[in-house]
Amino acid sequence: MTIDDNMLRAWRWARQGLDGTSEGKSAAEVLERSGWARSVGGSGPYLTLFARAGTSRDAADAAVARLEIHELPAARGCTYVVPASEFALALSAGAAFDGDLKTAYKLGVTEKEISKLRDGIVRALAQGPLDPEGLREATGGAARNLGPEGAKKGVTTTLPLALGELQRRGEIRRIPVNGRLDQQRYRYTLWNPNPLAGFNLAQEDVHTEVARRYFRWIGPASVAEFQWFSGLGVKAAKAAVAPLGLASPDGERLMFADDLDALRSWQLPKKPSYSLVSSLDALFLLRRNLQDTVNAEDWKQVFPPNGLTDLPSNAIVDRGRLAGVWEYDPQSESIAWLTFRREDKALERAIKATETWIGEQLGDARSFSLDSPKSRAPRIEALRAGRLPRP
Repeated sequence: MTIDDNMLRAWRWARQGLDGTSEGKSAAEVLERSGWARSVGGSGPYLTLFARAGTSRDAADAAVARLEIHELPAARGCTYVVPASEFALALSAGAAFDGDLKTAYKLGVTEKEISKLRDGIVRALAQGPLDPEGLREATGGAARNLGPEGAKKGVTTTLPLALGELQRRGEIRRIPVNGRLDQQRYRYTLWNPNPLAGFNLAQEDVHTEVARRYFRWIGPASVAEFQWFSGLGVKAAKAAVAPLGLASPDGERLMFADDLDALRSWQLPKKPSYSLVSSLDALFLLRRNLQDTVNAEDWKQVFPPNGLTDLPSNAIVDRGRLAGVWEYDPQSESIAWLTFRREDKALERAIKATETWIGEQLGDARSFSLDSPKSRAPRIEALRAGRLPRP
């Protein structure tokens, strides 16, 4: 059986649970299957859960409150929403990525200074959760401003540095002030028990365990694509993948042998099946190979000559194919959208269902923390004019 691009796109879409087989699953079960949901203060994690399982915002927030899922520093040191079964692995995967701390050391911050501030934070939080301002007060002069040079480097004070290190160590966690994942206001609390307690994998084994999950989430994928997701170097990425004994459908991309066997007998769904997902959905972000998700004729007709690495807006997906893009307009409480092919009734139903859900449960669908109706207006205008928004 020939395994063409349409088959591969649809296979990944099904493995991601966008084919309806994750309907009704818990938030943790969805993320165990689809992969960690990138969290940048936007609606992405909510859209991930709704598109796959029909999860309400209340159900997602309740899962956060019960620590069934949690937002923490993971791959590349970036924040993801992760299921409880993988808290320790995710923290370990992100432990080495402390770029801000290294920058601060170059600005004159010392390890002793950060250690003292860490100890002060832990003592303060022993009395109960605190927001950043409360921690500044509780730690006295232990936190300091790094001045114009620090601001230029994106490191304004030492407090976030110590908080970040304590989070990577699993000693503290942050709590959304209003319980929501799409608004970046937090309090901090001690994390008892520490999820890393008793987790003794060597770093090389951590990398392999991340690779094991990665190729289940989104295989077939290349080692280079895994390398981007994990943040590893070329040599470390190859070493992480090697113990898995992966097979290849095309001599380049890799997947588990049992998945390849299943793919060879798998039937491509004949009817369109649409999902509206975030621009940072795992279907796209895990591989960061946008062109591979678009039909060749659509890519030539719609996308700029130099192509794009990332989506300029949220995505409309049909059986794994990027079929269009969309944005939410809170003023009209409607979705502005553009498709690369003629729309049909199934697409209209999917748009209406997502539009209603956003209006009733989220109020807005920000792509990231600084996204706003005002900054989004040019993208909405472009979509309604039948143009692809500029990145």
